[in-house]
Amino acid sequence: TPTMEEIIEDPPTSAVMLDHCHFSQVIFNSVEKFYIPGGDISCYYTLTQHFIPRRKDWIGIFRVGWKTTREYYTFMWVTLPIDENSESAKQQEVQFKAYYLPKDDEYYQFCYVDQDGVVRGASIPFQFRPENEEDILVVTTQGEVEEIEQHNKELCKENQQLKDNCISLQKQNSDMQAELQKKQEELETLKSINQKLEQKVRVQKDCWETELIQLKEQNQKMSSENEKMEVRVDQLQAQLSNQEKEMEKLVQGDQDKTEQLEHLKKENGQLCLSLTEQREHQKKLEQTVKEMKQKETTAVKQQQELTACLSLNGYVGGSLKKGGNMEQNFDLSKRLSENKIIYNVLQKEKERMEKENDLLKRENSRLMSYMGLDFDSLSFQAPTSNQGGAGQNAGLAYGNPYSGIQESSAPSLSSKECRGSYLEVERKVPKH
Repeated sequence: TPTMEEIIEDPPTSAVMLDHCHFSQVIFNSVEKFYIPGGDISCYYTLTQHFIPRRKDWIGIFRVGWKTTREYYTFMWVTLPIDENSESAKQQEVQFKAYYLPKDDEYYQFCYVDQDGVVRGASIPFQFRPENEEDILVVTTQGEVEEIEQHNKELCKENQQLKDNCISLQKQNSDMQAELQKKQEELETLKSINQKLEQKVRVQKDCWETELIQLKEQNQKMSSENEKMEVRVDQLQAQLSNQEKEMEKLVQGDQDKTEQLEHLKKENGQLCLSLTEQREHQKKLEQTVKEMKQKETTAVKQQQELTACLSLNGYVGGSLKKGGNMEQNFDLSKRLSENKIIYNVLQKEKERMEKENDLLKRENSRLMSYMGLDFDSLSFQAPTSNQGGAGQNAGLAYGNPYSGIQESSAPSLSSKECRGSYLEVERKVPKH
């Protein structure tokens, strides 16, 4: 038995035309030519051998002349047989309630429609009408006639009441019509106001949509600019990091330069001190050269005097005794040889001192040009330290440039030794 939900649910239909339907698969049996209105009717049908019913199959009442299954008047769901192979499963029945049946006298027919909306069988046409009065013979008694008259009186009385009620209802209807007209006028006014409000709402909505689009565009622009700013910030942070690294390198380089400058200042001071010592040493050498020149002049004069003495001794030797003059001549010859040796030594010492003096001048000029100073206008300060050359040159980055010169300039024969040799020769030479 179909449930209420299945009855209320619309059946599956289709727009399939009659030419594509198969009316021979379901056969309707015991269809009357007409059915009396007000009563339930039963529909009997038979399923053919090759037709298989399905759950959503249904039987509808269609007005004759229908084109598609959507034109049904009412319908009932079919009941699936329990055993499809039995003989009773082929004979089926559905019942239509009187409330849902047509009320006119048009011709209708039963149609079996499957769940795909295709018609599988159709009945002969029939009508919903009462029987003809001509064919009915009514036999009544006197009591029945009196009862019918009494019933007619009651019906007349009831009819009059209905007429009175109808008049009252007509009046109420007029009042309702007037009220309805008033409500309709109010409704029209409200509709007009509503249309104006809707127009304003549409205009406002358009404005809001325009503003929303503009805000979205501004939001997109701001997002794009924000992304660009983030990229720029990242670039600036990277540049700042690089600049900080470069600044650290510059600070470290500045510290290195400062340390190097301090070191150079110390070297400069030590070079100035060494230059002062070299200047003083040069002055001493010049003084020594001057003394050597004077000694050379003196030695030349003594040699000349010795030569003259030897000549004089040779002239006087003929008149003197041979034994005494031989010893004196030997002493004079020995002194002359010693003077010659001293002279040669002094001459070599003079040449060496001059070469050393020239070398010191060239080295001093090179040092002054290296330091950017004027050698002639430089005022030297006397050294305040009594340390030796090795101690003073220990802190120089490149060493003392005059250390080799000072070592090589040490005279092979000191001025004191020359002077002692000269005095010894002078004592041995007799004065005239």
